[in-house]
Amino acid sequence: MSIKLFRFVQKVSASVMGSRVWRGTVAAALFAGAIMFIYGAIAVPAHGLASNARMELGPESASAPVSVTVWLKMHNEAAADALLQQMNDANSPNYHHWLTQAQYKAQFAPTAADALAVQKYLASFHLNVKSVEANNHFVMAEGQIGDAQRAFNTRVNRVLVNGQIHRQTTSVPRPAGPTDALVAAVQGLGTMQYRANVSVPKEPETGTPYKGVSVSSAPNGLFFSADCLRGVQTVTFTTNGGPPKATYTGNRYGANITNTNPPNLPPCGYDAAEMQTAYGLNSVYKQGLRGAGQTIVIVDAYGSNTILQDANLFSQLNGLPKLVPGKNFQIIQPTGPVTCTATNGCISGNWQYETTLDVEWAHAMAPDANIILVEAADNGSSLDLSNLYAVENQLGSVISNSFGIPEILLVEYYPSQLVVENQIAKTAALLGISLNVSSGDAGDDLALDTADFGIPLTSVDALADSPYVTAVGGTSTFLNSQNQIKLQTGWGLNFVRIANPIPNPPTIPPLFFGFQGGSGGGTSVYFAKPAFQNGLSGAYRKVPDISMNADPQTGNEVIVTPDSVPGHPQQVSVFGGTSLSCPMFSAVWAIANQAALAKGAVSLLGQAAPILYQMGYGPITDVNVPASARQHNVTGVIYNPPNPPQYYSANALAEPQPPAQNQYISALYQSPVSTRWDVFTFGTDSSLATGPGWDNVTGLGTPNGSAFINSALAHAKY
Repeated sequence: MSIKLFRFVQKVSASVMGSRVWRGTVAAALFAGAIMFIYGAIAVPAHGLASNARMELGPESASAPVSVTVWLKMHNEAAADALLQQMNDANSPNYHHWLTQAQYKAQFAPTAADALAVQKYLASFHLNVKSVEANNHFVMAEGQIGDAQRAFNTRVNRVLVNGQIHRQTTSVPRPAGPTDALVAAVQGLGTMQYRANVSVPKEPETGTPYKGVSVSSAPNGLFFSADCLRGVQTVTFTTNGGPPKATYTGNRYGANITNTNPPNLPPCGYDAAEMQTAYGLNSVYKQGLRGAGQTIVIVDAYGSNTILQDANLFSQLNGLPKLVPGKNFQIIQPTGPVTCTATNGCISGNWQYETTLDVEWAHAMAPDANIILVEAADNGSSLDLSNLYAVENQLGSVISNSFGIPEILLVEYYPSQLVVENQIAKTAALLGISLNVSSGDAGDDLALDTADFGIPLTSVDALADSPYVTAVGGTSTFLNSQNQIKLQTGWGLNFVRIANPIPNPPTIPPLFFGFQGGSGGGTSVYFAKPAFQNGLSGAYRKVPDISMNADPQTGNEVIVTPDSVPGHPQQVSVFGGTSLSCPMFSAVWAIANQAALAKGAVSLLGQAAPILYQMGYGPITDVNVPASARQHNVTGVIYNPPNPPQYYSANALAEPQPPAQNQYISALYQSPVSTRWDVFTFGTDSSLATGPGWDNVTGLGTPNGSAFINSALAHAKY
């Protein structure tokens, strides 16, 4: 990269990010020319790394059609920030005094005059205005690429990234003249797509998803074994009955593969009653606190064509109330008609699974809450528009978002998108809505960023990084025979193969596959640390804030029609991901709002995160693996004469994760698909680490039933 281009990058980034610090590691990476993928903003030459991920295809045709969304800046944003600090300060007269929509519009929303000025600007470049948002937050227009390039002082190129064609711009798109001061961001010229954070349990070494089970095969909502972590077992593998052979001893994960009938199917998975008990909600339900009067808003791309049928069969099997359109369930499509097909990215992106998981598990944890499913027309900017619609129309007290994109991607190439996301989140906080966002399923994002985008840097997920959301991470959760939590680790899986398919000769030496996915987390390089995290080290926002079950290997059962075609076979599958923990926590927070209002609170609790950091431990269970729980981690020995016996400690079998983390549980596992044997290591989440107190895998920990609800009540405004 030339010095001229590097300084241009610095200048543009500084102008968009204002007083935010652009960390030296990011600038250094850009200067080295290592960053290659462009996601809608600054063009940086490729120099070697992951060069197969990206190929330049040349300029986009000037006559190609384009639709742009021009986001306007909030008015008096500094005053909004100050007011939010007061709203979350129990000593302030503004404590929990959330704004009405009318108050918000009068004080902070862009004005009609601002929107008119932007419309005139767009028209002067032959861009046809199609709509203006009700509170003037954005103006949408259509036209040709050539006109848009002139309007926003950039050029649009085409690039092939991992087999898909994307648009990119050569600089951050900005209008000229006085209009520039009114505009926060321009969307539409570059490609920006969120990914669903649903995680499907798979055969580890092949990536093949475990097969779902026919719904007709079991009654009462019980299908998979709930005994995910069994007692100690010793297994010996031989080669044709003799050496070489290997013996391993330790915990056992999952049911025996000879279990072919529900309710003990391998490997394991939890139903609604098991999760309700695990998180101590039965005593809460006995108080009449099941979410009644509250609405959980779920925002997803595309949706599922069979969501109502699937969710109601799930409800029937799990003893939950039926979802009835117009009563306790509603679908809204604010960005236009939506359908889930194999050709629009829904099926390939697992959005039908995402939608199903979100709706069914929000309903499972807060059975009497209303659910509004807001379906976006695509997994790009339509999700932002749908979030804003849900916020400004105050559809519910909590909004659940189970999608994300690496923050570093936007910091490097599309920083104005961070402005859009944060502005929506800030609006939600001002209106007393808790916007809850999954923290991601790729750990520190390093492998994802490198493989998919050519960015060899760690990253938190965007939107989860905003100071105005509550970021929800994930755990691996193991229950006892009473369905109470006997052990939790942070979600992060490594595995090593120790024996081949039946007759199971030993794998010599063991074959290490490494990190397979885990809870997203870490430290933002963009957003300053919010006041509620003042007790944590550093100067930047840390992710996540809270966690619940998310590991697909200890996941939850869902009823789903895999191809989203009405009338096609339904099946029971086990899913995980922070797409599971986020709707579950959203349901718990909806119950907390119900409880607060029932106790005479004069307002909703608002954003969860500022309250969570005041609760302490008891209401929130710290995720910390004690030494006593680690004593049965798997060890092994290989006998391969004439070589001496080769011993493997638990730490050695947990590699390549740093054994100093010491916050893991390992267990023997036999695949019901391949019949191979592996050692699964739970709690090894890329470079992230679980430990006492707040950590970058699980945040503060997991909510603890009545104690959690009662602690939330103590922070309500009466």
